[in-house]
Amino acid sequence: MANLEINTTQNVNLDYKIVSVGERILAFLIDLTLFLLYFYIVEIITSALDAAISDNWTVFGLQQLLILPVMFYSLYMHILFNGRTVGKMIMKTRVVKVDGTPVHWSNYLTLWMMRILDIWMFLGSIGLLTTIFSEKRQRLGDMAAGTVVISTKNKVKITHTILEEVTDDYEPTFINVTKLTDKDARLIKETYQIAINSNDFKTLNMLRNKVATVLEVESKLYDRQFIDTVLKDYNYFTQSM
Repeated sequence: MANLEINTTQNVNLDYKIVSVGERILAFLIDLTLFLLYFYIVEIITSALDAAISDNWTVFGLQQLLILPVMFYSLYMHILFNGRTVGKMIMKTRVVKVDGTPVHWSNYLTLWMMRILDIWMFLGSIGLLTTIFSEKRQRLGDMAAGTVVISTKNKVKITHTILEEVTDDYEPTFINVTKLTDKDARLIKETYQIAINSNDFKTLNMLRNKVATVLEVESKLYDRQFIDTVLKDYNYFTQSM
């Protein structure tokens, strides 16, 4: 299965599984089922209106108005639910940018407009063929918008990044951690984890001394506590920016 490597804003490479053609079709069929159910409800409503209102043009206008949510379904669902429709939520997939940057509403608009060519014209054959033969399983709309559909089933744990979990009432200890860059914090955490896993206390102490020198701080905390606190403080300040 094809994977997509995305470099996050914190300089961490994350590998996501690009969904298969079958998964994309199933998500679409789920949405299509919702459309059919909605159309059935609209038909019941318009039939009732037709019996109550003698003006056929008024009934027709109300019917077209009720159909609008289906026409714009893909657009507003993607915008409101971070690249997901109901079908994608159930299949645990979503739309992301290929380069890892946040998806802009204009990208979703491009996807929505291209659905006419990809899906609704020629019975979806264009979208199906381009998805099958493209390296990243992209339909024409994805290519135009610079997006791809990924699986969200396998979440990246927080220990795979430079992040450390902090509570809402967390109070930082070292204000100078803002001197560090994302690259510095990632290197500190990687070295820290290697030293802990191998019980290499000498390396841990060297790391602690190096970080203390860079931050120009002194602390009575043990080496492990010191590094752990630095990483938590860094996360606190970067997430607050």
